[in-house]
Amino acid sequence: MKSKSKYLIIGNSVAAVAAVSGIRQIDESGEITLVSREPHHTYSRPLITYLLGGKVTEEQMAYRPADWYEKSNVNALLGTEITRVNPDEHTVETADGETLGYEKLLIATGGTPIVPGNVAGTDAAGVFTFTTWDDAKAIEAYIAEHGVESAVVVGGGLIGLKSVEALIELGIQTTVVELAETMLSASFDRTASELAQRRLAEEGVQVRTSTTTEEILAQEGRVVAAKLTDGETIPCGLVIFAIGVLPATEIVEGTDIEIDRGIVVDDRMRTSVEDVYAAGDVAQARELICGEKRCIAIFPNAFRQGDVAGRNMAGGDASFEGGLVMNSVTVVDVPTISVGVTEPLDDSYETMVQLDEDAYTYRKIVLHDGRIVGAVFVGDIERAGIITGLIREGLDVSNFRDMLISRDFGLIQLPTEYRRRVISGTGTRA
Repeated sequence: MKSKSKYLIIGNSVAAVAAVSGIRQIDESGEITLVSREPHHTYSRPLITYLLGGKVTEEQMAYRPADWYEKSNVNALLGTEITRVNPDEHTVETADGETLGYEKLLIATGGTPIVPGNVAGTDAAGVFTFTTWDDAKAIEAYIAEHGVESAVVVGGGLIGLKSVEALIELGIQTTVVELAETMLSASFDRTASELAQRRLAEEGVQVRTSTTTEEILAQEGRVVAAKLTDGETIPCGLVIFAIGVLPATEIVEGTDIEIDRGIVVDDRMRTSVEDVYAAGDVAQARELICGEKRCIAIFPNAFRQGDVAGRNMAGGDASFEGGLVMNSVTVVDVPTISVGVTEPLDDSYETMVQLDEDAYTYRKIVLHDGRIVGAVFVGDIERAGIITGLIREGLDVSNFRDMLISRDFGLIQLPTEYRRRVISGTGTRA
């Protein structure tokens, strides 16, 4: 065995970074080893589409300063892939055949992008996924080398829309292919989705819904078109699959660590095996509103989970309050946010709506038993933080519900005690 660390972290994104911070809040000197298969210093993954589109530079990608590993006393093994976890031996194995030991282990391996196995031709040059810095570099290089003028993005969700934004900046004619009836169907209701689709159309982006890619057509090994299940063939020089990610659980398969969709954890981010924790996109933890355990692959969720895991690995007593589904994406120049339940689940739910189609503004509040359980904001997102805080707190809003949808709604309408806690910084976890 090469070495044994007090704390071993697999991953190098937001959950891993938050875990290091959590550990150091309690244990200033315990040895931390962080292992990542990517060779890069920790960077902000949400920025990769902005990097491709030229909105940020490589220097602006850093999630922490260049000396962060050293200042945090972290032994960073970058460009090292973990292939297997052996919880009985408290060890992990690397692709190079080395063995690393641990006292406490955090698995923060994130997700693996989905490429459908039933689509022919996905091995052609010019077919990409788009979830890492190296993906952005590879797409940029391919576009430059082959003079790509048109692209197909498979998937009309958040990853797809951010990919489209980058391609628009590069002047590439783009078609979005989405299996559902509307874009952003997992995040928005029909009204918000149709507003987003109309805004994209104004920028020349074509959208095909209720269909998906059946085959990638290639000539001389390079993509030239995408054939859809409805029979249409769309010429293109680039295809990006952006239909989501699956929790990267491969390294624990066959062990006693419980896996459902992701690695199942409790509110302390502990797995079913002693001394092993999980956080971020790979973790399946309690969802705040329904109480069920779900994988919620978003940045704030990963940060909270990583912090809780780190503190508890170091002997603390932190608890994860539950994940909340939240999504934010800018559609061309229109900001959007969705949070929680965006469509009524039954007749016991009620909605409050305000819509201005010409101004691309839409506000929707979903309530249940006197409490806000979800919201959608398009264009005007100014009060989204306050609404999100009320959802997290589970506060009864019956006394001021009629003000919720108003543009004038703000802190002044909130109960006095709650307002004091918000102003002092202790009132909401939004």
